[in-house]
Amino acid sequence: MLLKPDHNVWRIARAHRAAMLVDGANYFAAVRSAMIKAEHSILVAGWDIHSRTRLVGPSGRADDGYPETFAEFLVALVTEKPQLVVRLLLWDFSVLYAAERDPFPTATLQWATPHNIRFCLDDCVPVGSSQHQKLVVVDDKVAFSGGLDLTVRRWDTNAHAVDDPNRVDPAGKPYGPFHDVQMVIDGAAAEALGDLLRNRWACAALEQVPVVRSSGDPWPDNVAPDFTDTDIGIARTEPRFDGREEAREVERLFFDAIDAAERTIYIENQFLTALPVAERLARRLREKPKLEVLIVSPQTHVSWLEAQSMRVGRTHFAAVLDEFIGNRVALLHPEVGAGDKSVNTMVHAKVMIVDDRILRVGSANLNNRSMGTDTECDLVIVADGEDQRRAVRRLRDTLIGDHCGARANEVAEALEGHNGSLTAVAQNLSRNGHRLTPIVDDPTLSPEAFALIQNVADPERPIGAEEFVSNMFGGYVPPRNFSTVVKAVVAGLIIVALALVWNFVPLADPQSVKAAFSEISDSRWAPLAVIGVFVVAGSLMFPVTVLIAATAAAFGPWLGFSYAAIGALASALVTYGVGAAIGKKTMQDLLGPRLNRVRRKIASRGVISVATIRLVPVAPFALVNLAAGASAIPVFDYMAGTMLGMLPGMVMISAVGNQFARILTSPSPTDIAILAVAVIAWVGLSIGVQAAVSRYWSGSR
Repeated sequence: MLLKPDHNVWRIARAHRAAMLVDGANYFAAVRSAMIKAEHSILVAGWDIHSRTRLVGPSGRADDGYPETFAEFLVALVTEKPQLVVRLLLWDFSVLYAAERDPFPTATLQWATPHNIRFCLDDCVPVGSSQHQKLVVVDDKVAFSGGLDLTVRRWDTNAHAVDDPNRVDPAGKPYGPFHDVQMVIDGAAAEALGDLLRNRWACAALEQVPVVRSSGDPWPDNVAPDFTDTDIGIARTEPRFDGREEAREVERLFFDAIDAAERTIYIENQFLTALPVAERLARRLREKPKLEVLIVSPQTHVSWLEAQSMRVGRTHFAAVLDEFIGNRVALLHPEVGAGDKSVNTMVHAKVMIVDDRILRVGSANLNNRSMGTDTECDLVIVADGEDQRRAVRRLRDTLIGDHCGARANEVAEALEGHNGSLTAVAQNLSRNGHRLTPIVDDPTLSPEAFALIQNVADPERPIGAEEFVSNMFGGYVPPRNFSTVVKAVVAGLIIVALALVWNFVPLADPQSVKAAFSEISDSRWAPLAVIGVFVVAGSLMFPVTVLIAATAAAFGPWLGFSYAAIGALASALVTYGVGAAIGKKTMQDLLGPRLNRVRRKIASRGVISVATIRLVPVAPFALVNLAAGASAIPVFDYMAGTMLGMLPGMVMISAVGNQFARILTSPSPTDIAILAVAVIAWVGLSIGVQAAVSRYWSGSR
């Protein structure tokens, strides 16, 4: 038995129907049709998702009444079906790919869409890894997996015309022919992919997605199943991360499928750099003298980094097979010609077909990353019976015909004429301007430069920060991703701007506030007046530290401390309530499922977070309160954290009373030294309180 759970597959599950979708136009038409039929849930995970993807079929137009572009299409769906929830999980990509992506995916897929379209950037992978699975699950009844993302520059028909007016990106720029493969399945196998996607969402968004119970059948229109009532093996690559165990089923399945080959192995893959796979192929070729291997890959790659690293890696891959190339191994790329113009077809597919028995379609490349660094998902069918073997042969011939401009039956006839030789047919069959031609690699990198780039572009395992530094940047640790940098810069600018504003506002003067409080100090209504001032001023982002200092100076250390403590807590509670009342929806729009991470961090480190903010005398006290309320942090936890976090500062400010106001306005060197000591004591006491509280809560919950 080839498929073994916990070895070369994660699960084996039954599908009532399964079909292979060749090229982007067929896939986009099928996934569009299934999504239109969705009743409750659409789950999408991708290496890339673009809001302006034209989700259309081979005609290049949509005739179902819904918009063509992806984001607008989803908005129309959820508007028509308010009970439908769409979850989009996009890899929180490296800045290296920023030029190729939707520049502001959070804005286009989260902020500009209804609340039942939920968007999350997936950074639930180690540094140096990517989320590379391409999955769509509709109502847990139909699922898609393969090499295609719902993004731009992927659409093409089986014709792969030299010039196709529909093959343009959102900017109107044309791109060349593009080939890829996806698989659609239903039944228990689709439910299993739903479980896989829910696990990823839970890791990235800290949110549990319920299993769907739907009475409908979202199987796409005009897609005839290639297989019925068949077992589907699901193989993964998942790097070890945050307590999640490593999975290397993809790699083991490659090895085991190669070891099972008797007569033919057909491979389509974007990258060929995994030398252990090449060595396994060479070993099997020596064991089986009649075995042939046909590999279809792109002649060139899109980016400079890919072209340099992957082409050199491919020469090493080919060198392992050198004794067989030209005889029993063919390494070819597709080319399309019309008149005096010819172009290469970009091969993005990840397919392996062994004899007429094993069909594998997925997201995993034959490179090092896909074996242990990135997340991957491949589907595999092991044919059971002659009907399924016939289907495997037909699908293999369909793929070869896609590159040679022929129909599947014409490829089958050519195979009969060449004694079943895949390599001979591939190198001789040419129809309608299509042909397969030998790949020619002429890498220009030195071995040293290749090794340097490979450590980043194609590592065998996730890259640790120290290793990345030593390999690439000589001590500089680059940011993990573009969005993190933007968030950090914006947050810093906001804090600095608020601080500068209150520095130049005359009202933010402890002496002025003290004078105002002194005038009412003998009134019976003084406590209520002070508390009211704290609430109103706090709501206006007035520095709470100034209010505390002025209260202590006007009423003395004991009464001043009491009034300030009550006033600060009242202000915190009121602005927290405002945030909870009007801010939660806004925060969800801004952060989406990431709000769950904010909540967890604030809840687990509340005292330290609050105490750190309070160290800055002009810190936006109310801003923290609003964010906490909007984040739905439990009120008791937040108020307890606020009190404990502010307690050291209020004790210190109240103790120095009048002196503190003078320190803030016209300090002497001695005053500055006293303030520095007090701040250090404040920080130390805050950390001590946090440690004690954390120990108490961890032991009592």
